[in-house]
Amino acid sequence: MTNNQLTQVFRARDYISKRIKTNPEIGIILGSGLGAFADELKNPVKIPYATIPGFRKSEVKGHSNELYIGNVSGKTVAIMKGRYHYYEGYSLFDVTFPTRVLHSLGVNKVIVTNAAGSLKLKISPGNILLIKDHINLSARNPLIGLSPDFGEKFIDLTDAYSNKLRKIAERTAKEEKIPLKSGVYVFLTGPSYETVSEIKMLAKLGGDVVGMSTVPEVITANQLGMEVLGISSVTNYGTGLTKSKVNHKEVIDVNKRTAIDFIRLLKAVIKNI
Repeated sequence: MTNNQLTQVFRARDYISKRIKTNPEIGIILGSGLGAFADELKNPVKIPYATIPGFRKSEVKGHSNELYIGNVSGKTVAIMKGRYHYYEGYSLFDVTFPTRVLHSLGVNKVIVTNAAGSLKLKISPGNILLIKDHINLSARNPLIGLSPDFGEKFIDLTDAYSNKLRKIAERTAKEEKIPLKSGVYVFLTGPSYETVSEIKMLAKLGGDVVGMSTVPEVITANQLGMEVLGISSVTNYGTGLTKSKVNHKEVIDVNKRTAIDFIRLLKAVIKNI
């Protein structure tokens, strides 16, 4: 991360700060088809990504490219209504840039969500899964090339997904009577879905779900000292687990059906943290 890149972070921070009254304390990154949660905010300030210095945009369906800042469950939150991805041709600095901007605004806890494919029959489409750890098989890391002036690169990821926040989420799900799975998220770059053999391999390696996002932001958030909670909305079975073929429309449709429980869980978790 160069001085020029650091300047970009500060420019984006200053642009956003001029448009809000209260800085957010919690950041939320919404994955494919999960944007409906942003509509739960009271009196939100809506800022298109296209107007924020340094922000990019996603061309993927289900990502609205807007930053919402407002109140929900008694907390001031910043919501990324959609994310852009490494597979769209952006650098990992671009992909993790919003996470750095949120941190610069005062966010110290981030909830990272995604749509994910199941690697096991016991985890079915429509399930909500709490991420307890990840396996990064992308051969990419957002801290590569980071100047020592901007933080430690050799960070410990033992508690990459905050044990404290996971316990709160588990307790909250029980109180709200929302079924909640727990498992390991595998990150691949995409954009193609996995082969039958790859799905078998990922399951044998210890993965429970697989996706094309999240891990770069989680690594960056940990490097910045932020607490992370990761939640996957399981949208499909991995290739070969059933006779069905995987497609992005299915991802969006399943998330629309699970939106009620997903929104209820997020609101309750935010209240409890």
